[in-house]
Amino acid sequence: MSKMNVVIKALILITMVVCLTSVAHAFSGQAIVANPPYVPSRCFGTNDQGVMIAKEHISFFANGRSCGKRYRVRCLSGTNKAIRDACTGDTVDVKVVDRCETCASNELVLSQEAFAKIARLALGRVNIQYEQI
Repeated sequence: MSKMNVVIKALILITMVVCLTSVAHAFSGQAIVANPPYVPSRCFGTNDQGVMIAKEHISFFANGRSCGKRYRVRCLSGTNKAIRDACTGDTVDVKVVDRCETCASNELVLSQEAFAKIARLALGRVNIQYEQI
């Protein structure tokens, strides 16, 4: 087998591993809307972190260890399947600034501005896929 064939096979293997790794780190859940004001937060106190922010379930918040963690969020569908235009088709990158004690473990609470970037704001809740970035 020539060196070129070995290199090509190695590149194909590396590409497959990278693709599988990125899929393995994506989570499914729901996003719900948080109403302003967004300050103060448990992570940053009165320091404003902008509007592309999220709250994470208390079990993942881990006493603040997830402060500043970033997620890329994509809307998959509305929770009511009859609404076909629930998602905008965009993604949004958000920063964890607080915890959510009342949401489900697979939910992210997004600021109104972040939610509106991926879905119709009036829906208030959508199915999402998100991954840490």
